[in-house]
Amino acid sequence: MGYRNLKQCVEDLERSGQLVRIEDEIDAHLEAAEIHRRVFCSGGPAILFANVKGCRFPMVSNLFGKIERSRFIFRDSLEAVRQLVELKTDPDKLWRHPLRATSLPRTVWTTLPRWVRRGPVLKNITTIDQLPRQQSWPDDGGAFITLPAVYSESVERPGLHGSNLGMYRVQISGGHYRLNEQIGLHYQIHRGIGVHHAAALRQGQPLRVNIFVGGTPAVPFSAVMPLPEGLAELSFAGALARHRIPLVRQQNQLPIYAEADFCITGSIDLNLRLPEGPFGDHLGYYSLAHEFPVFNVKKVYHRDGAIWPFTVVGRSPQEDTVFGQLIHEMTGPAIPAVLPGVHAVHAVDAAGVHPLLLAIGNERYVPYESRQRPQELLTQANAILGQGQLSLAKYLFIVAQDDNPSLRVDDIANFFDHVLKRVDWNRDLHFQTATTIDTLDYSGTGLNEGSKLVVAAVGAPRRELPSSLDSDFRLPDGYDEPGVCLPGILAVRGPTCATDRMAAEDQINSFCTALRKEDKINEFPLIVIVDDSRELTHSLRNFLWITFTRSNPATDVYGIECFVEHKHWGCRGALVIDARSKPHHAPALVEDPDVCRRIDALAARGGPLATYL
Repeated sequence: MGYRNLKQCVEDLERSGQLVRIEDEIDAHLEAAEIHRRVFCSGGPAILFANVKGCRFPMVSNLFGKIERSRFIFRDSLEAVRQLVELKTDPDKLWRHPLRATSLPRTVWTTLPRWVRRGPVLKNITTIDQLPRQQSWPDDGGAFITLPAVYSESVERPGLHGSNLGMYRVQISGGHYRLNEQIGLHYQIHRGIGVHHAAALRQGQPLRVNIFVGGTPAVPFSAVMPLPEGLAELSFAGALARHRIPLVRQQNQLPIYAEADFCITGSIDLNLRLPEGPFGDHLGYYSLAHEFPVFNVKKVYHRDGAIWPFTVVGRSPQEDTVFGQLIHEMTGPAIPAVLPGVHAVHAVDAAGVHPLLLAIGNERYVPYESRQRPQELLTQANAILGQGQLSLAKYLFIVAQDDNPSLRVDDIANFFDHVLKRVDWNRDLHFQTATTIDTLDYSGTGLNEGSKLVVAAVGAPRRELPSSLDSDFRLPDGYDEPGVCLPGILAVRGPTCATDRMAAEDQINSFCTALRKEDKINEFPLIVIVDDSRELTHSLRNFLWITFTRSNPATDVYGIECFVEHKHWGCRGALVIDARSKPHHAPALVEDPDVCRRIDALAARGGPLATYL
């Protein structure tokens, strides 16, 4: 059904046994997040925190914590939305399959927001300090809004058509902000609000912004959707919610979403930035404090019976993992229309999403050549890295569908097996240096600064991959505890990373120069140097997270018998990735032990969530 507001969704989930209400007093500072993490990891229900310590507003989390529950929430609109996305990316499909589009007129109608004179959200006025101060991790810089829908318009092209609705980080306490007057607004590069901010700076005009919290689940979900150009997020939200999104028109002000639970109005200060963060983020590390725009608060509205929705991010899987899965279900079929020749792209959640992409494309260039090498795959790789948020990827592995038509991008172990059997490190490594990476990724050379590596593998297998170590296996001095992560991938414990970058590079260079192509170690095409090789080999999840979040291609990829020829870098032996923790990396996320003990005690008392805690 199309929920008009958050209360309808909460009540429907409770009736269907997919939401549990907690009447115990729970602190929004760390306790609610610890409960959320445990319930999510146990595959549990959505959680309504009815009694929040020191706050009159109840909180709800884990709404999207299971893919089955997310599909249930949007059960009446998923197919229609898929058709809408397909039509937007490939209009010819309407004429090729007209019978599939019989529901399209109604769906298109719901994409048109409707203007109203008043709305429930405007019923009450409050202040920032009265909102739930939800904090997820011990060293977070304060309380954050983690499920906001941030609305902005360009001062140069005002109106809904050029609007942006995004999910950006909002810090409401702590730091250097004046309580009730200022909050922090953190948005990353390549975001729509950044374009609006730039236009406001050019015109010297304030950038008005409205922050919506709550309402129909379609609104926050639409704020994270990678939509085709020209399809506004509020329009998509209407299609997903099966009703036109009601907006309150205000003179010389931005529209306000009438059914939101909360709305914070104000504007971005064009002349001021303050430190925002730290914040425990989806890569599994803290993003540190950096200067970001300041939002000057004008008013804070809330409806009667308002509910505060939140989520918790951290090392995957978390609730945002399910967001990504549902987004892929909606948009995956449209990839060939957006990226010609590309069959599938998978942003690997266990590696923090942006650090690692896997892709399957076509290799059709000069098919008469007997000696196959990546050609069209490189064209497709460049197209992928030029597409929206995919441009923030660090590592992209791409293969040809014809080499194994049954290969899937989400079958990660088999994908690496396919690549490593075929890759030629002499030719198949393609670097982009001094470029942009994810703002939250501290493996690079600075904030937003790093590099990319495309690995394109094509053709018949050129090697068998070992799954165990030989008895005459040799390692250079200072390196020990080898272990096999996956067939063809060797983990080796290295020395603690030197504090000086040049010295750290010398450590790995000495490893590589002590070996030759003929050494047995080169039977493994990929070697990962880490602080704890047993941790890396413990699981595929650990291999993906440690290897790709703790390395930057241009500074951390080495090779045995490496060379440079015509400015192309390659190696004749194994590829070596330095995935040790380095001094410039951000700290990993760790729970507060005192909070964990309190939640253990809550679980011991029994109750509706005891089996999930």
